[in-house]
Amino acid sequence: LIRAGNGGNGIVSFRHEKFIDKGGPDGGDGGDGGRVILRASHDENTLSAFRYKKLIAAEPGQPGGKRRKHGRSGKNLVVNVPVGTVVYGDENQILADLEFDNKQIVIAEGGKGGFGNAHFVSSRRQAPRIAEKGEMGDALDVTFELKSIADVGLIGLPNAGKSTLLSVISSAKPEIANYPFTTLKPNLGVVDIDANSSLLVADIPGLIEGASDGKGLGVEFLRHIERTKVLVHLIDSYSEDVAQDYKTIMTELKAYQVD
Repeated sequence: LIRAGNGGNGIVSFRHEKFIDKGGPDGGDGGDGGRVILRASHDENTLSAFRYKKLIAAEPGQPGGKRRKHGRSGKNLVVNVPVGTVVYGDENQILADLEFDNKQIVIAEGGKGGFGNAHFVSSRRQAPRIAEKGEMGDALDVTFELKSIADVGLIGLPNAGKSTLLSVISSAKPEIANYPFTTLKPNLGVVDIDANSSLLVADIPGLIEGASDGKGLGVEFLRHIERTKVLVHLIDSYSEDVAQDYKTIMTELKAYQVD
């Protein structure tokens, strides 16, 4: 749940000072509620920080004060997410697509502060005894999904050697073992080409026959392929049927429907 701050209430107040008779209304306005802002950052690699964090909330605005004092506005909450994060709302509606570094979007707008009674003074209404409540900030249930953005994606059946290749060509240290589905999340590695250029390589977890229908690790990791510029298909040379291994992966890629 993402919740922006509520606006602060305006107040009803009248001046009460010595030697000042009927000082008049001086109730201040409430402050605005803080916004919730999502920002894409290369410093974040996963969405694991949100696995157990069920509420992301910005500060509410403070109520107005006497002597026309304006309530303090709530601080905006800036939440860093990995580059490539897609935010879905109800009915899988895309609310935000943070596809490049430092892109920001206001995902929840804070409520406006209410007016105090000083705001309602007029020639006909000298002593208003009304004030506004602050507006509610936006509140919405969202789902975060990370679609890796890489120059090269390594694909293949489980145990085809993708993680091993990534560990050799980059400084990445993915888990490597001689059993299937060792890789449960995409691993990223930077491969230096020369002093001025490099490639971001993603090790996509092993696909199996029926992955596009949800089998194995399902479509969770086929999604990461959507934004990969080049796919490198690895096939185990010790396989009993190299041609069939190739056809299996190609069939799943063709069957996968991009959202």
